[in-house]
Amino acid sequence: MLTKRWIWEQKNYPSFTYDRDIIEKLYTHASYKQGKLSGYLSILNKEKLDDFKEEAIIDETMSTSAIEGDYLKRESVRASIRKKLGIGDYRYEDTEHKTDNLVSIQFDINKNFSQELKIEKIFAWHAAIFPSGYSEGIKINVANFRDEGEMNIVSSRGTSSEKLFYTAPPSNILFDEVHNFLTWFNKTEDTLIKSAIAHLWFLVIHPFDDGNGRISRAIGDLVFSRIEKSSNSKLYSFSKEINKNKKNYYKALEATTGFKKKADPLDITTWLIWFLETFIESINEILNKLTYIKIKTIFWDIHKDDNLNARQQKVLNKILDIGVNNFEGDLTKAKYISMSKASSATATRDIKELLDKKCIYQKENTAGRGTKYLICT
Repeated sequence: MLTKRWIWEQKNYPSFTYDRDIIEKLYTHASYKQGKLSGYLSILNKEKLDDFKEEAIIDETMSTSAIEGDYLKRESVRASIRKKLGIGDYRYEDTEHKTDNLVSIQFDINKNFSQELKIEKIFAWHAAIFPSGYSEGIKINVANFRDEGEMNIVSSRGTSSEKLFYTAPPSNILFDEVHNFLTWFNKTEDTLIKSAIAHLWFLVIHPFDDGNGRISRAIGDLVFSRIEKSSNSKLYSFSKEINKNKKNYYKALEATTGFKKKADPLDITTWLIWFLETFIESINEILNKLTYIKIKTIFWDIHKDDNLNARQQKVLNKILDIGVNNFEGDLTKAKYISMSKASSATATRDIKELLDKKCIYQKENTAGRGTKYLICT
């Protein structure tokens, strides 16, 4: 009798299980972070909010491709976004058909999240990823399922060190597998757990010759947009966080899909832990940036009538933009001169005025040429 190794071969698949006590704590923390992000949006004006939204789309578009080893040009993605929005400040020659297509997926996710997820949408995304019908020079089925039996996911293919990581379901059951997935997706309440399971489940099915990871991440991202019910709050990039540490992504998959044996083959606790922790980190990155904006806004509210000169404003804004705690080595006279292009005498006067107006203060235990200054926040 053949051993049923893979998660989709198990008797009760797809009735996934997980440790609810462990996941509930993480889920609560992740939901809190998501709510905190929504609360921070009030400090952004429309221009700044649009900037954050644009950067999030750029990060997601670039990162979900980079995970698969496909590296895009940031300015090309930016130009495609502005082309899509009808904003005139982009160079047409900077756009590419490929990035136009990939950006269109992100716009679909952010704008049309309330639509029922149908196979036609998934096929459209797949066609957008592979407009030429080829992947790395090999012709593939585009906007259609793979049709050659089971798919083996291996490393070092064709060599003595070839290693099998996963075998996906055979092609003759893919229609039923995807149908069951879509039925569940469209009937299930939108939560972070649903996003995690949807991401995993589509990867388990692996219905395409290529692009399964990108489609899975797009489906998970779609749930994020559904939860928030607003494209305005979609300011983070989940794929960017994955791309920072792809090893953990693949380890979570290996621990879940059957590569590693476990007592309950349908247990997805490890995957959910990874997913929620990664989500929290993606939110934290944006919260940190928004914290800098909040500190900067409060600072200038206090000092709006101080009549600071352009040099002083330039130096202060540079430090506030990257975050006071991230400005390495603190502010010194030498750094002030370098940042403002002021003479030594002018820098001395500027710094004294900033001290007098309580914009900055002298750091304890520093003096003489080693004197350092911190911004008053």
